[in-house]
Amino acid sequence: MRNRLLSTPLWLGLWLLVLAGCAPPSTGPASPAQIHALAPGMARVWILRQANAPGGNVEAADPMVYVNGTPIAPSAAGTAYYRDFAPGTYRFTVQAYGTPTGLGDTYQLVPETQTYLQVMGVPNWQLGSSVGGGSFALLAMSPQTAMQYLPTMTDLGPR
Repeated sequence: MRNRLLSTPLWLGLWLLVLAGCAPPSTGPASPAQIHALAPGMARVWILRQANAPGGNVEAADPMVYVNGTPIAPSAAGTAYYRDFAPGTYRFTVQAYGTPTGLGDTYQLVPETQTYLQVMGVPNWQLGSSVGGGSFALLAMSPQTAMQYLPTMTDLGPR
């Protein structure tokens, strides 16, 4: 009787392993861009900030991202979020930490497209500013590169 009681959990465990092996193979986690559907007629802008960005991160800095001077959301290291916009022209900037440069980029957003912007700490001279020091900048990122980074980031969803 004792041997039978000990062998029952063992057989149950083996059957669970067999059944798990019958499950279809996983294709890996879906990227955030695949999870969140884009509404028809809208354009999406993703804001990404790598955990260990090539230009470095300023400690404890979560710079605010602005569109046409209006704050969207802060950008913490290792996170990604998006905002959907009606088609049109928008100016994107990021809060300065360090020496402000006032630099930003204007984008013409087209329906059914996605734009990827990366928040990075950079020396001001690399952005063509005559002001010394460093600050944050929003730099365009190719969709192919963004698709490699998005699965490694915390997806904050729409902001």
